[in-house]
Amino acid sequence: MNSRSRKIAILRNKVFRHRFHWLVLSLLLLFTGWGAIACRPIPFISIPATQTNCHLVEHTAGVTCVPNTIQRLVTLDEAAFEYAVSLGLHPVGTTISEISSSYLSRWLVGVEDIGQAGEANLERVLALKPDLILGFDYYRRVYAQASQIAPTVLLTFEHSGEWKNVLQRFSVVLNREAIAQQLMEHYNRRLRDLQEALKVAADSMQTPPNSPQISAVRIYPDSINLYLRDSFCGVILQDAGLARPNAQNLSALEAKQRFGNEIQVSISVEQVDQADGDVMFIWTSENTEVGNQTARQKLAKLQAMPLWKHLNVMKSNRVYFVPDYWIGSGPLAADRVIDDLFKYLIQEQGA
Repeated sequence: MNSRSRKIAILRNKVFRHRFHWLVLSLLLLFTGWGAIACRPIPFISIPATQTNCHLVEHTAGVTCVPNTIQRLVTLDEAAFEYAVSLGLHPVGTTISEISSSYLSRWLVGVEDIGQAGEANLERVLALKPDLILGFDYYRRVYAQASQIAPTVLLTFEHSGEWKNVLQRFSVVLNREAIAQQLMEHYNRRLRDLQEALKVAADSMQTPPNSPQISAVRIYPDSINLYLRDSFCGVILQDAGLARPNAQNLSALEAKQRFGNEIQVSISVEQVDQADGDVMFIWTSENTEVGNQTARQKLAKLQAMPLWKHLNVMKSNRVYFVPDYWIGSGPLAADRVIDDLFKYLIQEQGA
């Protein structure tokens, strides 16, 4: 082989080795790439199994996949606790105030205290190992943290008069619409029975069939408040077909525009005639025992005043003191309010 031929052969060998090197390198990169893809975590959304165990719920703080079977529910406030209990669940933890609502006491037995209302302790929540956390939108500041513990749903609750709509929203979240329907049927049936009993009572006493005007009053430590038409108890009185004094017969929209509050308005002692009616239901519940004592002292002073003594409802002796469920938040409280309406409007009148 001459010199020129040897050079050509050497050159071909170099080209071949170069091409072989790049082929091997390309194959290595290809397999390495596929290996990296194979080891990469699969996005959560692509796992269909999770969708068979929960249902998506859109709420005020986002979208959450709520477990279809709930065994360890934690509620962030007593209102959410009431809705959960009324829908057939028993939370393992909830916030418990210094004076928890008396009508919830039987359901609070054995439930872990996770802090004061509005200040749930997330460390306590974590220790309970919940599979769902429920609350209202004023907990949005801790939503991200709560969601790391368990699926979390926060609902909007503007004021207590919306309680029936809130019950419906809770029933959708918890996949218990049928139970909510049964609760509302029970509620409406009891109010129809009340209306019928009032009619029978009016006929037996040969009095006009007009509904008595019902006044709803709450004594705070520093004010006298009237509860209006679209408050929690106001909605129940509406549904029962019971009349309200003119000063209390204001819708949420009217009250918001006039007083900046949809459900109640403060009055002075000089305006106490606005609390008058045929029947008065009055309560003093506060968030603390100290607040309750102060409110009761204020009520005692009020009762000694001539303006209070001259109210028509005082002269007819139809003032009834009722517990805090009159400003409750759900169907359990509503049932207790209806109990009081039967007791004081029917039974104590000898009907």
